[in-house]
Amino acid sequence: MKKDLVVITGGNSGLGLELVKLFSKKYEVLVIARTKREELSGGLYKYGDICNEEFVKGLYSSIAEKYNICYLVNNAAVGAFGSPETNNLKKIDAVLGAGLCGLILNTTYALPLMKVKGGKIVNILSSAALKGNVNESLYCAAKWGGRGFTESLKTTYKGTNIKVIGVYPGGMDTAFWNNNRDYVPEEKSVKWMNPADVAKVIYDNITNNALCVADIVIERV
Repeated sequence: MKKDLVVITGGNSGLGLELVKLFSKKYEVLVIARTKREELSGGLYKYGDICNEEFVKGLYSSIAEKYNICYLVNNAAVGAFGSPETNNLKKIDAVLGAGLCGLILNTTYALPLMKVKGGKIVNILSSAALKGNVNESLYCAAKWGGRGFTESLKTTYKGTNIKVIGVYPGGMDTAFWNNNRDYVPEEKSVKWMNPADVAKVIYDNITNNALCVADIVIERV
């Protein structure tokens, strides 16, 4: 008999890591991350680029005989901020790669492992998917694209055993901003939401089978 499995991308820091900690208390968790980190607890970690189709395809093929995916949490993201006049192909590939192309590829190859028993696809987007923000043209492009993909999935799988949830959190105090301190200095981000608190809100809502949650918007106070 196949085992249930939770898959989380971008799970070695920030919100993703907090979700891994919560899910690991009850489920087996496969964490897909780009870079290795030490002293991580909970979950089986696989490292690679979710924009690399061969990596993604091979990963899901390797677990197909043993697991059904009960939750797929697409959390991986890359940020690049600044004037639209500073955009270039390197930035475009980085931001849209992880935040949009990777999300789509990961979902594509995970879906066959969800169809028998059913499951939930949880796309962690951003409040930037709900509005256009100054100096966030690439980030908004990735998140708006992810939102469109999410809404299409909802329509495609409506009435089936696969449920799709879009999550739209505001700014959190995570390592996501370490490479973007010219845009968000540390003294600003430390006042933002704690990723552990945000993860708890997400986890409690998506694992409550008595409710049908379509979207979760979490704003800073």
